Amino acid sequence: MNKNNRVFNDQEKIRREKLSQLQSLNMDPYSVEYVRRTLNLGEFRQKYASLKNETHSKDNHVLVGRVMNLRQTFGVIKDFFGQLQFYLNKKELDEKVFNYFNKYVDIGDIVEIKGNPFVTMKGELSLNVKEIRIVSKSLKPLPEKYHGLQDEELRARHRYVDLITNSESMETFVLRSLIVKYIRNFMDGNGYFEVETPVLHPILGGANARPFKTFHNALKRDYYLRVATELPLKKLIVGGFDRVYEIGRIFRNEGMDATHNPEFTSMEAYTAYQSMEDTMDLVENIFHYVAQQLKVKEIQIPAKDENGPLGPKIEIAKKFKRIRMTDFVKEVTGVDFDKVKDDKEALEIAKKHNVQFEKHQKTKGHILNLFFEQFCEEKCIQPTFVWGHPTEVSPLSKKDYQRPGYTKRFELFINTKEYANAFAELNDPIDQYERFEDQINEKELGNDEAVEMDMDFIEALEYGLPPTGGLGIGIDRLVMLFSNKLTIRDVLLFPHMKDKI
Repeated sequence: MNKNNRVFNDQEKIRREKLSQLQSLNMDPYSVEYVRRTLNLGEFRQKYASLKNETHSKDNHVLVGRVMNLRQTFGVIKDFFGQLQFYLNKKELDEKVFNYFNKYVDIGDIVEIKGNPFVTMKGELSLNVKEIRIVSKSLKPLPEKYHGLQDEELRARHRYVDLITNSESMETFVLRSLIVKYIRNFMDGNGYFEVETPVLHPILGGANARPFKTFHNALKRDYYLRVATELPLKKLIVGGFDRVYEIGRIFRNEGMDATHNPEFTSMEAYTAYQSMEDTMDLVENIFHYVAQQLKVKEIQIPAKDENGPLGPKIEIAKKFKRIRMTDFVKEVTGVDFDKVKDDKEALEIAKKHNVQFEKHQKTKGHILNLFFEQFCEEKCIQPTFVWGHPTEVSPLSKKDYQRPGYTKRFELFINTKEYANAFAELNDPIDQYERFEDQINEKELGNDEAVEMDMDFIEALEYGLPPTGGLGIGIDRLVMLFSNKLTIRDVLLFPHMKDKI
């Protein structure tokens, strides 16, 4: 694009003129390749925390940071570790230094300052500046004062500005990294090996979800961006791994809302010789461990609206509730699906309760799942494991040999939202082949999220998959929970956005 077509506001024009002047004086900020700072701002504040009011240190330091405020001869710089006031004493400074500061330095510039520590009369730790230079010129002004970007959409579109001006946003993303670190620490400490599996899959599988497609030029064929990491990880258990996990990006070509983004992060883990109940314990222990590391016992869900009431308090440190899906539906609606004889009766009950269903959902199992989604999910406020899903909605779960038509699967719900999906893995290759065939039939009836026949996975099962517990946890929703955020955009550094109108 021709740079002459760009339109700049008055402030941008002034800043570009300042840059031009600096470049003409052989002081181009962008020519600076590195800065040898002696301390970051957090270390500086810690080192001189005991310095008394109106006291100067003779120590000399080189500090760097972004200018966040300017007031006559005072300013404030900020780096990742904190912020610090600096002061230019005109009487003590070389006139060139003071004029440089006065003429060229703007809020938003990244500067190198050299000087010695002191504490003001009001008790503010500061740096008495001897030298200053711009090491990166900000050609765009930051949002006014310290309010940052107030518009949520602008914050998400321009995350870099949001991070500069909004300390709460920076804290959220630091917290996100810590949560992922704690999960890794927990898994590594319990004998799990972290592995990496392909993002490009030749067959749609591992979850009921609509995929993204891409084309591989060299192989001349379509691939799916993975909707789950499940099948490759289970192949590793077949191959002899005892405990594996993967934290990675998942891609689903579906809608966007407060808890859904087209790409998101999940953690999946598989444990040989573990039951569904063992896997429930594992999921609960992961959540409790993260809460313990963050020193959190209760989580206050924020208000949906600025002046609205606060949400519920989530007792994250307590034992999680466990309830069978059929029992839950009976408790809420009075309908006992254990006594429903066949699909025909289930459909009559659905119509009676105004439960809508699609062509591929005309079975007792599908109707039960729809009842749960419509009537029970909203009741799951405190952490709740719902187990015993129908076979039709659980194509990769081991069937419950004591209860035909159901599987050894569970989901964790908190504040009405799903946080984990897990089950005793289906390791019967004949049963798995038939389940895949059922999924193909559902796709023909209009289920866009049905998985495909994966013969390579069937062959892996034919070599023998030990009894295995598997789980998937949504990292983004977990971060939303612990950071008190109501939308997934607030915990993704770069969420997908609709084009500007």
